[in-house]
Amino acid sequence: MELRHLRYFIAVAEELHFTRAAERLHIGQPPLSQAIQALEADIGAQLFARTKRSVRLTDAGKLFLTDARRILALSEQAGATARRAERGEAGELRIGFTFSTPLTPFFATVINRYRAAYPQVSLTLHELATLRQLEGLTQRTLDLGFIRPPERGRADDLKLTAMRQDPLVAVLPTANPLCRKKTVAMRDLEGMPFVMYPAGAGTGIYPQIFRLCRDAGFVPHVALEAGEASTIIGLVAAGCGVSLLPKAFERIRMDGVCYRPIADEGATTTLLLAQRKDEVSPLVEAFVALAMEAARE
Repeated sequence: MELRHLRYFIAVAEELHFTRAAERLHIGQPPLSQAIQALEADIGAQLFARTKRSVRLTDAGKLFLTDARRILALSEQAGATARRAERGEAGELRIGFTFSTPLTPFFATVINRYRAAYPQVSLTLHELATLRQLEGLTQRTLDLGFIRPPERGRADDLKLTAMRQDPLVAVLPTANPLCRKKTVAMRDLEGMPFVMYPAGAGTGIYPQIFRLCRDAGFVPHVALEAGEASTIIGLVAAGCGVSLLPKAFERIRMDGVCYRPIADEGATTTLLLAQRKDEVSPLVEAFVALAMEAARE
């Protein structure tokens, strides 16, 4: 059964006249009659009752007309959907983001603008640490990821686009004398217990903290580990140690905690948008373009 035969059938069913239907379809009457006969033979039912003076739908034809219109509508919809997908306007986009990303106004701006610009795209968001996102991109369970700088060699197969720079801040218990300072140097934290993400959590900030401490001349003593930033901040409030987090986490206000900028050079973290190098997707490219525009603002 061909779609053109369905179009021919619908034209005849609506005109109830082969000549007028042929004119409407811009084809000859004999080919139209042959196509209808072939359609009836294909489905095994007579669709029209024909006489020399009239053409009318049979009961089978009336039922077939309803389905034929539905099939044609679905085929046109499928074509339109495919064209929208080709333009990056339809489909599904799976995006990962780190724990701190939603705390930045930038993230909300990008997601809201994208939803408004591409309402036909199903946007699925996943909160994952950087390493988990890299795995998702490699395994093609994610299309894009908002990540922090990964360890060297971890993202060689990915294209990374810088979105924004976020300063790191020291997270301190309010009883700590460093809270009286406007800024904190990394060497000021030497000898203090640290509360950090676990090494296996896959966060980009874990190795960065060790690099900053090493550059300041010491190795941090990790007293406690926690998988959530809010838990880290709560443990600092409880006097269990100090920590370093992206400035975005200052939005989490908790009694017993103060945040102070880190004065050392390089005490910043970059928010990156990661995508696969080997795949050109209109959906991905449209999102990246919108995100870059928001980042420039």
